[in-house]
Amino acid sequence: MKIWTSEHIFDHPWETVALAAWRKYPNPMNPSVVGIDTVDRIVDGVGRLKTHRVLSTEWGLPAWVTRLVGMDRACYVSEHSEVDPRKKSMKLQSRNLTFCNFVTIDESLVYSPHPNDASRTLLRQEAVVSVEGVPMTDYMENIIKKTMTSKAGQGRQAIEWVISRIKEEKHDLSRTTREEMDGLKNLTAASTSL
Repeated sequence: MKIWTSEHIFDHPWETVALAAWRKYPNPMNPSVVGIDTVDRIVDGVGRLKTHRVLSTEWGLPAWVTRLVGMDRACYVSEHSEVDPRKKSMKLQSRNLTFCNFVTIDESLVYSPHPNDASRTLLRQEAVVSVEGVPMTDYMENIIKKTMTSKAGQGRQAIEWVISRIKEEKHDLSRTTREEMDGLKNLTAASTSL
């Protein structure tokens, strides 16, 4: 078993980062995620949004891994999340469903306001990797652990990419609203001058 941890600070408020995390897929940084299905979603009695989703991924496994585990197809991950807007906390916990008889990856992400600067967001990640029943267990756990670092970087880039898209959408919406309001003013002015 290997434990991987990481912390990252986003230079955006929690609300922006939490929205971006929800809209993270699809994105060009993580093309392996090809589908997301919502299994269950509720808002509990205290206002927390709880969601269970299944993510479909295509890992593009190396040929030697395919031969070792016997397949190369879509892989699935179960993700449970909880968003608490009052506490400004977003927690995601995921576990792979595919290959779970060989490899188990339990990942946890927590987004919260930075304790010293509320205009920034702290992301804490942890993954517990266990490989069993295959040769070179320690070696494979280390490879997966190294891959986690790379994938985490891509995930952070994806959040930044989504935030830039949200800002573009906000700008476009503001521009369109101004143009529509100007058009209404002109139409109103023209109709009252008749």
